[in-house]
Amino acid sequence: MSETTTDHDKIRKWAEAKGGKPAAVGRTHKDGDVGIIRIMFPKNPQSEHEALTEISWDEFFKEFEKRQLALVYEEDSLFSKIVGRDTAEKRAHGDHSAARHR
Repeated sequence: MSETTTDHDKIRKWAEAKGGKPAAVGRTHKDGDVGIIRIMFPKNPQSEHEALTEISWDEFFKEFEKRQLALVYEEDSLFSKIVGRDTAEKRAHGDHSAARHR
């Protein structure tokens, strides 16, 4: 069962416990712009992280707040998805047709 959070400490603890690191999509990370953010799992053989660039947690959370994002994740797996907070709110209230990501 997935959970949704905007809590920075919870996100960081969940990610780091699973070997996750803050990242940006390489093609969008340039000229001082962080770009599209993700959590990458570089030690996981199924993780597709070649197109990602590791960034600091400070950069990650600055962009996370700037874009008003939330993390949907599963406590016992590596599943995670970054979505807009408006989408997360709609889905929390039963609108399962709301867009899953931005």
